[in-house]
Amino acid sequence: MTTMTEASVREFKMPDVGEGLTEAEILKWFVQPGDRVTDGQVVCEVETAKAAVELPIPYDGVVRDLHFPEGTTVDVGTAIISVDVGGGSAPAAEEPAAAPAAPEEPKAEGSGRQPVLVGYGVATSSTRRRPRKGPEVPVQQASTAIQTELNGHAPAPAAPAPAAPVTAERPLAKPPVRKLAKDLGVDLATVVPTGPDGIITREDVHAAVAAAEPKAPEPAVVPAPAPAAAPAPASYDTARETRIPVKGVRKATAAAMVGSAFTAPHVTEFVTVDVTRTMKLVEELKEDKEFAGLRVNPLLLIAKALLVAIRRNPDVNASWDEAAQEIVVKHYVNLGIAAATPRGLIVPNIKDAHAKTLPQLAESLGELVSTAREGKTSPAAMQGGTVTITNVGVFGVDTGTPILNPGESAILAVGAIKPQPWVHKGKVKPRQVTTLALSFDHRLVDGELGSKVLADVAAILEQPKRLITWA
Repeated sequence: MTTMTEASVREFKMPDVGEGLTEAEILKWFVQPGDRVTDGQVVCEVETAKAAVELPIPYDGVVRDLHFPEGTTVDVGTAIISVDVGGGSAPAAEEPAAAPAAPEEPKAEGSGRQPVLVGYGVATSSTRRRPRKGPEVPVQQASTAIQTELNGHAPAPAAPAPAAPVTAERPLAKPPVRKLAKDLGVDLATVVPTGPDGIITREDVHAAVAAAEPKAPEPAVVPAPAPAAAPAPASYDTARETRIPVKGVRKATAAAMVGSAFTAPHVTEFVTVDVTRTMKLVEELKEDKEFAGLRVNPLLLIAKALLVAIRRNPDVNASWDEAAQEIVVKHYVNLGIAAATPRGLIVPNIKDAHAKTLPQLAESLGELVSTAREGKTSPAAMQGGTVTITNVGVFGVDTGTPILNPGESAILAVGAIKPQPWVHKGKVKPRQVTTLALSFDHRLVDGELGSKVLADVAAILEQPKRLITWA
């Protein structure tokens, strides 16, 4: 065995996978001590305050040690894995004498590289993760499915052979599904996949949970309880509280909201508006060939109305520079859309939304929503926002007093759209009505400017033909 020297050990540190992130949680290790890794091979998956990211190792070698277990939150710049790059093997993970040494995975030909993180890259050709080693079991005890895949036919009965290690392929699942399985305590290796190419879906995880739950016994016949109050069941006494660690997106959101609420002086104004004509326009656009295959809903026209209002009142699209004591007016609009996801509230934004046509805006909104629901929103997509829309109406509430996204000057909350009695052309009629709320930073947006922006948005939604005359 080659003697390993300290000089040959490289420490791979937790990188900053976004701009200015300070920590990340290790969700999953894909390697163990003794495994051989190659440059660009994914070794772990981490969750930051903004996204779940897979980390590639930037050199070849043998894993010596994993410094932190799964579920640990680690500061950026802290070493998380050590690798012997001198060709030795880790002493903690020697192979059994009867097992052949694991061959090195071939390196990709060519020198071109595709960067995926700051300072790291992957080979031009596709790379595969090294499968994690499972427990040693005799080959005869391996599943028929695995042997059929390797040999091309079902194995015939044979005399017992010496034990040999069997490697189990890592189940295929997207990061949000892995997070769900972890939260529910489900081993993905036991889940039957139904997605394309054998990918495990959220429904598969829930089905595994349901299958594992014991069937409830037949209810016993008991006398009806007396009217007098009875003591609570013992289970209530032993589990009256649940503590949930604040990590990742929720931790970042909490810190950002506290900082925003106690840094920027908030003012919120409200207006109730008849959006019947806007709702009719939505239905017309759904039938328009130019919008075929695009997501058309009231949020699309509300977003366009806000963009038009910003064009008419550009000073609202600004930020406060505390260090320089300056107001920075932005001549572009990166429109944030607050999205509730399984990982928590995130606010990705549409870059240069001010320059997009209505069909282009519809396409961008559709991509933003789909990416957020799949848990694939990148850190870059959540940076650089200038104003935000939060659609609380989807939860059935009338409106709210939204807190500014840090670094922005205004946020528009949209309430539920529902029929209400309304005076229309001198008569009380049922109309589609909603309430809008605009919160703004009173250091740079005074009451007059904020009121003009909110009034313009309401006027466009009441008479959407103004989109043509004002845009």
